[in-house]
Amino acid sequence: MAERGHDLVVIGGGPGGYVAAIRAAQLGLNVGLVEKRQTLGGTCLNIGCIPSKALLESSHCYAAAREELAVHGVRTGRVRLDLEAMQRRKEEIVGRITQGVAALMWKWKVKVYTGEGRLAGAGGVGVRRENGKEEEIAATHVILATGSVPALLPGVEQDGERVCTSTEALSWREVPSHLVVIGAGAIGLELGSVWRRLGAEVTVLEFLDRILPGMDAEIAAETQKILAAQGLAFRLGQRVKAARAAGGQCVVEAEGDKPLECSHVLVAVGRKPFTAGLGLEAAGIEPDERGRIPIDERFRSRAANVFAIGDVVRGPMLAHKASEEGVACVEAIATGHGRVNYDAIPSIVYTWPEVAGVGKTEEELRAAGVPFRKGAFPFLANGRAHALGSIEGRVKVLAHAETDRVLGAHIVGPHAGELIAEAAAAIEFGASSEDLARTCHAHPTLAEALKEAALAVDRRAVHV
Repeated sequence: MAERGHDLVVIGGGPGGYVAAIRAAQLGLNVGLVEKRQTLGGTCLNIGCIPSKALLESSHCYAAAREELAVHGVRTGRVRLDLEAMQRRKEEIVGRITQGVAALMWKWKVKVYTGEGRLAGAGGVGVRRENGKEEEIAATHVILATGSVPALLPGVEQDGERVCTSTEALSWREVPSHLVVIGAGAIGLELGSVWRRLGAEVTVLEFLDRILPGMDAEIAAETQKILAAQGLAFRLGQRVKAARAAGGQCVVEAEGDKPLECSHVLVAVGRKPFTAGLGLEAAGIEPDERGRIPIDERFRSRAANVFAIGDVVRGPMLAHKASEEGVACVEAIATGHGRVNYDAIPSIVYTWPEVAGVGKTEEELRAAGVPFRKGAFPFLANGRAHALGSIEGRVKVLAHAETDRVLGAHIVGPHAGELIAEAAAAIEFGASSEDLARTCHAHPTLAEALKEAALAVDRRAVHV
């Protein structure tokens, strides 16, 4: 017999799950949330987005103090690294935010169950507590929001110390002498940048012939040049066959190349949906070939009243995408209406400079046969970028050749992650490049580069 009952039970307390729970409570539903960790926030908050950004910021400050402040007339003397303090700051930030999420659950009267959740027949959710005790909760609706885990690579022998995923690499207490990163996606480049700034030699191995797969190719190529100038070494077109720790060192083997010796290996070849133990088969849900839960346009799975969002369903594995889906899913349950505009979901890589994109890439538009015009503007011609001392990179705007509607925007440059929000809003509202070009932007700001790129769509850029 179910011990408690809720209108909605969410399994997974990450940025998809806890946001869905809050929105459901705002709409008047009685909500339960099941999370296996002792703290809420999921991978993103506990061992992903937030701690990595904390280390990126700290390592950037360290590198700036060593290499960049003198040009501003700031004399610091000998700069020393206190890695323990840096890690402690990261952990304190994570602690504060997880406490904040817990407070939100209390504010909205969401009942939190700590344990492993699973589907337990029609209208039920089972919870296995840490002590092994089983509890069953009655639920009118269930949302599966269990996120993802790092993908494994055959032949790579992870030991949790020297051959690791991002989870362990976020907490290293020593700077690697030579770090080999397998995978040139966002996670690999971000953590590679952290440890390079702190003094490691970094070599990035990538199976494809480019970095940042899925992002605009032209922007990715420029990003590679910038990161290479910062000291990251790239070996593209490398299929890694094996990696292992041996005798205090590590060895990485790639096809067609001699073994590479290093001190640490970071495996960053992507992530996969985490659905183990959810009871999908018993509920009649069969994952697709990539392990994702099939859903319809209202996030409904094949099981009655069971929904799924975030990393366990189709689309990019992004925290903000999961949050948007959580809100839309709950609104569809409560009101019958809920949507996500997948063309307006930005992606960001928090290297320095940052890389960001929203909407379609040039490659996608060409493949779809969509006519478009392109406008680009370099930060080299932006006054605010010169004041910041960060003039690398550019902004690119893609607009439909006939309607002028903004189809995509892509940036590599200072604070690209903040600048992309304006482009995302433009796509959401169906704006044209003319709309962006006619919008007054304060001077001097980095955002002027987006205005100029929009002007450049019609060959009217002023400052280049």
